[in-house]
Amino acid sequence: MLAVLHKSVAKTPDALIQSAQNDAVSASALKDGFLAAHFSSSRPGSVVVNIPFSGFIAYSSDAQNPLFPRLFGVFDDILCVFEGHIENVAPLKQQYGLNKTANEVNIIIEAYRTLRDRGPYPAAQVVRDIEGKFAFILFDLTSKATFLASDADGNAPFFWGTDGEGNLVVSSEADVVKQCCAKSFAPFPKGCFFTSSGGLQSYEHPVNEMKAVPRVDSSGEVCGMNFKVDVDSRKGNAGMPRVGSDANWSGKF
Repeated sequence: MLAVLHKSVAKTPDALIQSAQNDAVSASALKDGFLAAHFSSSRPGSVVVNIPFSGFIAYSSDAQNPLFPRLFGVFDDILCVFEGHIENVAPLKQQYGLNKTANEVNIIIEAYRTLRDRGPYPAAQVVRDIEGKFAFILFDLTSKATFLASDADGNAPFFWGTDGEGNLVVSSEADVVKQCCAKSFAPFPKGCFFTSSGGLQSYEHPVNEMKAVPRVDSSGEVCGMNFKVDVDSRKGNAGMPRVGSDANWSGKF
């Protein structure tokens, strides 16, 4: 799975952007449909969903890892591609009022809608309630909101970076991200989620900030950034702001 999201709808952490700016090899993922074409050409049956003025999401059912099956779904103008599996599907279906045929994508979309439309829990709690080995990419066409997450142990392969123009590139395949991001490439931090407005946050340690740690190659050269929980820092308010009974929360987490 792959998504390239324009910097206007998904502002990546400054450390990733700086890595791209300092790297002459980084290219534009969106220009002339470069990365979408690269992805499709080497993956039979690929589907590319263009998001006007915002980027695209792509996936393929070809060569799937049986341990990490891939699903795609659309509901209420929300796009979601999911890779992996959720272990506590039954209780989550009950929690969100879903029917017996609902799958992992349905659960993720409904969890997001609960947050967007004023859910009862902080965003970190909602993601932490999802047990399993997974990674997902979600984009809300209405609010232009991005929502990404990886499981607590980082079992599902998931990578991200910033291309030469500052756009977010995220994929389950490392080589795809490296095509445009070069030194900005990094594994997506385990136990974390990312949103357009809230940035990168740990749902395992929601009261702590995240910090960028330089990644050094075998020759001692800095080749990008990893992100880890800063155990010495605490956020002023780790909860989701409540700002009126009818508020749309998609820009608040």
